[in-house]
Amino acid sequence: MPIFPLYALLFTDAGMSAGQVSALFAIWSGVGILAEVPLGALADRFSRRWSLVASGVCQALGYALWTALPGFTAFAFGFVLWGLGGALTSGALEALLHDALVDVGAEAHFGVLLGRVTAVELLGQIPAAVLATALFSLGGFGVVGWVSVGVCLASSVVAARLPETPRGEPESYLGTLRSGLSDAASTPGLRMALVVAALLIGVDALEEYFPLLAQEWHVPTALVPVAVLIVPLAGAGGAALGGTRWPVGVLLGVAAGFLAVAGVLRSPVGLVFVAVFYGLYRLVLVTVRTLVQERISGSARATVTSVAELFGETASFGVYLAWVLGGVVAVAAAVAVLALVVGRAGVVARAR
Repeated sequence: MPIFPLYALLFTDAGMSAGQVSALFAIWSGVGILAEVPLGALADRFSRRWSLVASGVCQALGYALWTALPGFTAFAFGFVLWGLGGALTSGALEALLHDALVDVGAEAHFGVLLGRVTAVELLGQIPAAVLATALFSLGGFGVVGWVSVGVCLASSVVAARLPETPRGEPESYLGTLRSGLSDAASTPGLRMALVVAALLIGVDALEEYFPLLAQEWHVPTALVPVAVLIVPLAGAGGAALGGTRWPVGVLLGVAAGFLAVAGVLRSPVGLVFVAVFYGLYRLVLVTVRTLVQERISGSARATVTSVAELFGETASFGVYLAWVLGGVVAVAAAVAVLALVVGRAGVVARAR
C-alpha cells in the first residue's frame, strides 16, 4: 500500500502531536485486542478465505476516511477499521496456508513457506514506497490515500480466488471458540510457544515509527519512503531464513544491540543498524511462528493463532510506552530483556 510508508507523516502533517500519534497506535492495538480471537474463531467456523476478503474491504474504508477527512477522529476510526482488517487476516492466513499444505502432504514445508510469504510481503513495500514517492510528488497525501484504497480492494479480489481446504462438518461458533481457547490453554508446549510468539509480535509495533525516525534523523520528507526501504529488505532476508532451528534468544539479543547503536547515532546511517535489527527480528519471529503451528493439534487453528496475536497486541503497548519514555534506546533495552526471557525459555523451532 503506498500509504504505508507515509501515514505516520500524514498524521504529523495534520497537526498530530507525538502523544496523539501514540494514542492512535494504541487505538489500533486496542481494537486488535478485542477482535483478534472472536474473528479468528469466525474464520475457523465459516471461511478463512472470506475473512481475507473482508480484511481488504475494512482497510480500504479506513484509508478512505483518512484521505477524505484528515483529523484525529477520522484517523481513530480508520485505525478501528484497520484493526478489524488485521484481526480478520492474522489467524486466518497462517491457518489457510498450513491446512493447504496438510491437504497435499507437505506440512513439513510450512516454515519455509511462511518465511517466503513473509519475505514477499516485506518486499512488496519496495514498489509501494517508490510509488508513494511518485504519488506524493504528484498530488500529496490525497493521491497516495486514494490509490491505497484501490490497492486494498484489489487485494480482496485476489483473496476471493484463493483455494480453501474443506474442513468437514464444522462446530458451532461458540464451540469453535471454546475449542481453540482450550487448545491454547491446555497444551503445555503450545502455551510456551504462544507466550514467546506474543511477546515477539508486540515488538513489531516499532515498525510504525520507522518513517518518523528517518524524518527525525534528517532525511527529507519526500525521500523518507525510499530511505526506509533498507529496513523491509533486511526483514525479507531474515524472514526467508526463518522456520528452521535457530538460537532465537541469542539472535534477538544481537538485534537489540544494533537497535541501541542506531538510537545513539541518531543520523541517516542509523537506518542501516535499524535494518540489521529488523532482519534478525523477522528471522526470529518466523521461526517461533512455525513452532506455534507445529504444536497446534486441533481444528481451530486460526483461533489458536489469534490468541498469540491478541497478546501480541497487548505487548505492543509496552513498545509505545517505551517509545514515549526513551525512544529507540528504551525500545532496544526492552528487546534485550525479551531476548533474555526467550533464551531462558529455550525456545527453538525444530526443523521437520
